[in-house]
Amino acid sequence: MFCRKFSDWMHRAASGPVTLISLVIFLLFTALALPSQAAQSEAATGDAGSPDMSFYYTAEDLYAFAESYGEAGRQAYIRARFTFDLAWPLVYGFFLTMGISWIFRRAFAADSTWQLANLVPVLGVILDYLENLAAALVMARYPIPTAVVDSLASVFTMLKWIMVGGSFVLLLVGALVWFVRWVMRRRRT
Repeated sequence: MFCRKFSDWMHRAASGPVTLISLVIFLLFTALALPSQAAQSEAATGDAGSPDMSFYYTAEDLYAFAESYGEAGRQAYIRARFTFDLAWPLVYGFFLTMGISWIFRRAFAADSTWQLANLVPVLGVILDYLENLAAALVMARYPIPTAVVDSLASVFTMLKWIMVGGSFVLLLVGALVWFVRWVMRRRRT
């Protein structure tokens, strides 16, 4: 099964140094690139917000974003999807897959189904890219409606947030389980 093999590969890749590197890249990107991108986005689109930062929106909401952005704002939105938003999912995905892999390898038995949890952030990254493609297509074609894709964009966004948010929860749960088991082992010795 491909999923199991991919998950196992990520567990093998998640050495201490690789996991630490993923954390450092994530923190640097969060501290340096995110604020700059947010400022650029706000300058281009005003305070209208962004569909990819919403948990849920309708197709009508997506068209309202497109309308409020104006031509220049829509072009900036599309450009950001194919520059910044190509890198950002890889950065958080790398951190979350390595972090979950490294922690879960210590928190749960090697044959536990929990070891597959490192696939959740991969799904989040895939959904993020699908969301970006769908929303960018709607922005590019505006004011011409893009049926089906306009509704799928919202579904991809919602599922992305569930997977990415769930990944952070998994990381915390894994760390808690690992810590509790570590304390219990120390008490036995």
